Amino acid sequence: MATIILYQKPGCAANARQIQALKSAGHDVIAQDILKEPWDAEELRSFFGNMPVGSWFNRAAARIKSGEINPDTIGAASALALMVGDPLLIRRPLIDVDGARCAGLDHEPVLSLLGRKTQDDLEGCLHEANPRRCAQA
Repeated sequence: MATIILYQKPGCAANARQIQALKSAGHDVIAQDILKEPWDAEELRSFFGNMPVGSWFNRAAARIKSGEINPDTIGAASALALMVGDPLLIRRPLIDVDGARCAGLDHEPVLSLLGRKTQDDLEGCLHEANPRRCAQA
């Protein structure tokens, strides 16, 4: 089984559910606080691979939901600068498995680790379904 470094927002119900799914599949999960990590643009970029820039963002982040930031109109350099300054904007979880990195659970290497083709049941914020809301998206 694999050792997975998972960057999460502590207290996020969706991230907790994702960690449990990975542990249930027999993997060791090292959970890190995405908000306390000293991100730089180059390292952060390594998690996004060939994903479109707009999909790098946490669509549940307050600054996106309010319309202050439109992820679909931002270039890569600007997106990374915004995320380094405000990690709540980063799509979660960020995953590192022996140097193979991704953002979200709908990409490899996570799909293989869980033995699934999709992660629809593990992606997304649970704010609407969960009366215990995260303090901040």
